[in-house]
This record gives sequence, structure tokens and C-alpha cells, in this order.
Amino acid sequence: MLDDCNVMLVEDEALLALDLSLTLEDAGARVAGPFATVESALSACEDVDCAVLDVDLWDQKVYPVADRLMASRKPFLFHTGSGDRETLMRRYGRDIRMVEKPARRAEIVAEVASLIAKACR
Repeated sequence: MLDDCNVMLVEDEALLALDLSLTLEDAGARVAGPFATVESALSACEDVDCAVLDVDLWDQKVYPVADRLMASRKPFLFHTGSGDRETLMRRYGRDIRMVEKPARRAEIVAEVASLIAKACR
């Protein structure tokens, strides 16, 4: 489903990051990361087709990564347990994609596939 697409994963919870990485790889994606900090993720933004971003990373928000992806016209979705939809919509527009934790594997794969349908083909 995600064959040969390069998906950046930004997630600071190690077990969740591993599970998401394996889920995306099982669907055929190449996973960049997982990155646990904004600083480590910023350098990978240009080399991906799309991204899955946790909003809260340790004591930081992932906003600088989302901002860079948006400036580069790279699609992304937020995967968060505490993300405020209203705040995200004000910052990134009403069409922002967000999946609430805990999400089913099939839901993540379907959302990522939807995001990159045009970017990878």
C-alpha cells in the first residue's frame, strides 16, 4: 500500500515509535527515523514524502518540524494524545489531518496512504 514511500516518523515514546515504524514498514514504506526531538527531525524534512508527527515531544512542540514540512509542501499528519484540534487548525488550517492516540494500525496506514497518494506516484 505504501510501497517505496519515504515516511518520516517523529515520536518520542520508544515503544510507540517502534510499533509505528514496523506498521509503516509492513505496509511497504521506508521509515525515516523515528526522531524523538525537533532538532533531529528538522534535517530530514526535505528527504521525505510525508510525515507522522507527535505534537508533544518531551518538553517541546513539534511545530518547527510541521512548519518546515508545510513550507516544503510535504504532507503530514499529527498523531497525538494531547493535541488540541482547535490550536492545530488555527496554526495549520482547517484541513489539517490528526489521528488521536491510541490509533489502530490500519487507521495509521490508511491516513498515511491518503496523504501520499499524489506525492509518491
